[in-house]
Amino acid sequence: MGVMEVQPGKLRIGVLGCGPISQAAHFEACRRAGNAELYAICDVAEDLLEAMQNLHKPKAAYTDYDRMLADPQVDAIIIGIADQFHVPMALKAIRAGKHVLVEKPLGVTVEECEGLESAVRASGLILQVGTMKRFDPGIAYAEKFIREEMGEMLALKAWYCDSTVRYTVCGNVMPIPVLSENARRPEGAPKLDRQRYYMLTHGSHLVDTARFLGGEIVRVQAWHVQKYGAYSWLVTVEYESGAVGQLDLTVAVRMDWHEGFQVYGEHGSVVAKTYNPWLFKSSVVEVYSAKDGLFRKPLGEDAHFYRLQVEAFADTILQGAPMRGATVQDGVQAMRVMAAIARSVETGGKVNVSDITGGV
Repeated sequence: MGVMEVQPGKLRIGVLGCGPISQAAHFEACRRAGNAELYAICDVAEDLLEAMQNLHKPKAAYTDYDRMLADPQVDAIIIGIADQFHVPMALKAIRAGKHVLVEKPLGVTVEECEGLESAVRASGLILQVGTMKRFDPGIAYAEKFIREEMGEMLALKAWYCDSTVRYTVCGNVMPIPVLSENARRPEGAPKLDRQRYYMLTHGSHLVDTARFLGGEIVRVQAWHVQKYGAYSWLVTVEYESGAVGQLDLTVAVRMDWHEGFQVYGEHGSVVAKTYNPWLFKSSVVEVYSAKDGLFRKPLGEDAHFYRLQVEAFADTILQGAPMRGATVQDGVQAMRVMAAIARSVETGGKVNVSDITGGV
């Protein structure tokens, strides 16, 4: 099927999946967006679908994904379901002529992500990966400073450390989720493989931020330690630019949420602290410019990352604006880097990202 013409005005979005991530992020983001609307929702669990339909009042609700894709009023799809379903459901949407915003990670193997990339390239449609931290105003400010003022990068250190108190904080600030026994779950309980699950769900954020700020990662060497129910990866990375980096992924630290980065460059530096995402609080970022000898610290007052993500997605489709979010190519490359980290842990040596063709 060819690309369906999107009418002027607001982007009409259909959300696949009425589970926790859609309840906490995507439904509200579509309703708050200035250039998009929550047109349709879809879930196989009829009780969950009805509850969300009553709450959010979309114009259409479907238990059958194919029927939502066949709706000519639906311009684009947000995929907010289990990782294992991301690629097959995104492919269906692309073949139906719909633009796609898919939750991170793009998929669960490099091969399936490469197949999706080929389909997106051939379609002429937009696919954006939901690594919403690119829309954290502090992180976006840091990227602009690095790109426009800092000059050549020397080194980048970034850390993403989930916390033992995270569930207490999230329980206080996130919506109380509506759950259903009829929800569709992937086979084999993949979350039980904690090492792989943590790399996919948390490592995808860390790797995307490291690439967003530093550029292409070409080589990694990684170490992994598991003790007392905690998992920690320390990764040395080499950038295409010749810069070096250190990445720290730890789940869970016995402290508050611990996330941020430091960047050292030719004409300045960046230091950032990132907060639990459900606080919708901008990263506190301080940049130093050697050109004027001043520190700068932006406020980042609008930090609804998910709404900003939807609005940027809609701008690209409706106005032809440059993509500000992660592209399908970014999603594939993040998968390759995560797979390279896993292989380095197994072999104990350096791994070229370009050599990766296997899964995480």
